[in-house]
Amino acid sequence: MSPAVFDLAALDAALAGSTFSGKLHFSPLTDSTNSDALDAARNGAPHGSVYFADEQLAGRGRGDHAWQSAAGEGLYVSVLLRPQMPAARLPLLPLAAGLAAADAIRAVAALTVDLRWPNDLLIGPRKAGGILVESKIESGAVAFAVAGIGINVHQRSFAPGLSTPATSLDLEAGRLITRQALLVALLKSLERETLALLDQAAEMTIPSRIEQASTWVSGRSVEVHGPQACTGVTVGLDKYGFLLVRTAAGLVTVQTGGIRAAKPNGET
Repeated sequence: MSPAVFDLAALDAALAGSTFSGKLHFSPLTDSTNSDALDAARNGAPHGSVYFADEQLAGRGRGDHAWQSAAGEGLYVSVLLRPQMPAARLPLLPLAAGLAAADAIRAVAALTVDLRWPNDLLIGPRKAGGILVESKIESGAVAFAVAGIGINVHQRSFAPGLSTPATSLDLEAGRLITRQALLVALLKSLERETLALLDQAAEMTIPSRIEQASTWVSGRSVEVHGPQACTGVTVGLDKYGFLLVRTAAGLVTVQTGGIRAAKPNGET
């Protein structure tokens, strides 16, 4: 089988017995897999439904940033979850998805992923993927959540002017990585992490596991972008998965936004 082609029957066989078996929805071309999953969620699609595509015309990341999604180049997948959990625990979901993606990349490509809070997948200083979670809250609980994961697999070149230099698994591994194997590993890892979210003891380990998998959440000088913009040094995560940043004015609990490495004094 060509590494550029998905074998849907083999995918379903590899996922037999999992939450996702019989719930795979593939589109050669779509605007956005997250939009597909959100529409399906509103129409009653079940927990564990998976929407993935060979190409996206309007792929998006956090903050409405565009996600380049050329045909046959990356893994573009969104998973519909109905986790029956309180809304207060929702911020842990993108972190759990990051752990799942890092585990899948390590298993399939033998590469180590650095998780940049809250949703970036880095290999060294270069971005290889990202996560976008969109959800609906009802009566203080998560009615549904869509975990969108985009991973650069075969790309050899990238658009100029990116805020973070980009890379792909092929470039980093020095060999061809199959999207089929990556998707299977990702969904199996995501199932484990989703189950952990529903187990209070396991859920409480997510922030500490992020700290072990990330060079960004402790001891890093960062600039926080977004409504809580500030500059300081990261000092870990709280139990909800929020980033703690020590600034000149005191400790800030960053609940939303993104981070970048702080520029040295005098740099613009």
